[in-house]
Amino acid sequence: MKAHILVVDDDRHITGVLRRALAYEGYSVEVAMRGDEALRKVIERPPDLIVLDLMLPGIDGLEVCRRLRASGNQVPILMLTAKDAIPDRVSGLDEGADDYLVKPMDLQELLAHVRALLRRRNPEQAEVLRFADVELDTGTRMARRGKREINLSTTEYELLALFMRRPRQVLTRDIIMERVWGYDFEGESNVLEVYVGYLRNKLEAGGEPRILHTIRGAGYVLREKPDAS
Repeated sequence: MKAHILVVDDDRHITGVLRRALAYEGYSVEVAMRGDEALRKVIERPPDLIVLDLMLPGIDGLEVCRRLRASGNQVPILMLTAKDAIPDRVSGLDEGADDYLVKPMDLQELLAHVRALLRRRNPEQAEVLRFADVELDTGTRMARRGKREINLSTTEYELLALFMRRPRQVLTRDIIMERVWGYDFEGESNVLEVYVGYLRNKLEAGGEPRILHTIRGAGYVLREKPDAS
């Protein structure tokens, strides 16, 4: 069963980015914009993890955390804040938060923190993703095509994992950039094309047919045959 995550932040841009990123990661996501709304949603549908902003209108993140812990609720809480002073971090952790990130946060780092907190609560075995003759072990981060092993860089792994979790689904450039590099990435504009090229070279190094296809004007897709159109 996929984990259910409650994202609590009054910034609609942030909640939109996190909702999409977490959903593409395979999580069930619900959003609350206020502290009192968050507390109500925790009762209505208990989450497996809460991503909680410190600065909220009305009941702030510290008070939400305080009330949850006072009631005996031990749901993992990843606290976010635009403040980076040590006292703010200490306050959040003292009130029962399990982890802490300062905004603007790197999306990949946030996803790693989410995975770590969920593993801590519900330890899971590594997953082996499969598509056609390609396998990707999420534990070792080793890929294999047929009997041939493929060593991947961190970015190449994240890119391949994204496609293998969504085979035959056309992923737009924006979605891929947001998921692999983070919504605030400001690197070279052609970085996606470069890494798709790297990944294709490794997937096709043994003369295998192409499975990562470009869909002009739309994005990229993992499938065994290119678009007939």
